[in-house]
Amino acid sequence: MTDTPLDALTLDDLRRRTSVKWRAYPPDVLPLFVAEMDTPAAPFVVAAVTRALELGDTGYDIGTAYAEALAPFAVRRWGWEPDVATSRTLPDVMIAVTEVLRVLTAPGDAVVVTPPVYPPFYAFPRNEGRQVVEAPLTPDGRLDLGTLEEAFSRATGAAEHGGGPGSGRRAVLLLCSPHNPTGTVHTRGELEAVLALADRYGVRVVSDEVHAPFTFERVADGAPAFVPLLGVDGAERAIVVHSASKAFNLAGLRAAVALGGPGAAADLRRIPEEAGHAVNHLGVLAHAAAYAEGDDWLDALLAGVVRNRALVAGLIEARVPRARLLPGDATYLAWLDVRDALPAGVEAAAAHRCVLDGARVALGDGVPFGTGGAGRLRINLATSPAVLTEAVGRLGALFAA
Repeated sequence: MTDTPLDALTLDDLRRRTSVKWRAYPPDVLPLFVAEMDTPAAPFVVAAVTRALELGDTGYDIGTAYAEALAPFAVRRWGWEPDVATSRTLPDVMIAVTEVLRVLTAPGDAVVVTPPVYPPFYAFPRNEGRQVVEAPLTPDGRLDLGTLEEAFSRATGAAEHGGGPGSGRRAVLLLCSPHNPTGTVHTRGELEAVLALADRYGVRVVSDEVHAPFTFERVADGAPAFVPLLGVDGAERAIVVHSASKAFNLAGLRAAVALGGPGAAADLRRIPEEAGHAVNHLGVLAHAAAYAEGDDWLDALLAGVVRNRALVAGLIEARVPRARLLPGDATYLAWLDVRDALPAGVEAAAAHRCVLDGARVALGDGVPFGTGGAGRLRINLATSPAVLTEAVGRLGALFAA
């Protein structure tokens, strides 16, 4: 038995998979670009899905079973109890975000994002006819109140309408908490300040909290560093989205839940019933089992990610010394700045192609993450030490050439 699920599978085992991670590139490429983990399926998930299949329990989903499973998990891990009664189960995180945006805004309204940030934060709102307004993070990956205020003013048109709350167009701040790709964990003070600023400008706050289970401090000393937005003062009208898909490697069995403060309950009711018709009932059962039975498995996984994070930091320092790894406090992703390591003549925006062609390593291309993404690459740490050591070794050989 291994100490962490990340040590259980060999590269040959993994190459038998048919998901995007293992089919997007040729077999000589090491894939560390997409948020899939190299773990076996968790036994409690296998048991839940097998039991459902044996029963023929493969029909349509109904009710609040998802939130009912999340609630005790959230209490145990973060000391926060979601409001199950007003929750809405939806097909996945970005579908849930989109449905919320449809309720809170109209075509032509703005969505504020904090780049570098998860690329679908750009694509999904734009597909709905919303403008995307950037409020970049600071160089060390923190939220910047001054930048946010400027973005809120532009997003709402407050400056042209005399400023102040409710003076302009509707707008939403779409937070990533913890932040993908930097691994930043927003503090309670930061979130309170953001909520107060948003209220001044009449901006609604929506938070994608899918990476919430991945805060490293729980492994180190038991402290639940993640701060649920709905547990913060001023979050009465905020909406959050949760899913077990990242923490338990369930992208192929997706489901999600939208939850709100007391002032957002009516907004959640306005999401049309049809939005839940595509919810995967097997996915809900798998996620519910993960929330109910997965604490020990998740803690072992977190220990493996912490170990791998330290490994990669050391390898980068030794083999790619001109690159800079931003130390994150959450997620199983790492954000690598290679601008100073790129070969002469290679533009920052071409870093991904340079590494893919020259090292045969597929990392996440920083460019689609928005401002601050060019010359950066996202590394998936949720694999074996052997794969990570080989990948960084290839980077070192490329950048030393």
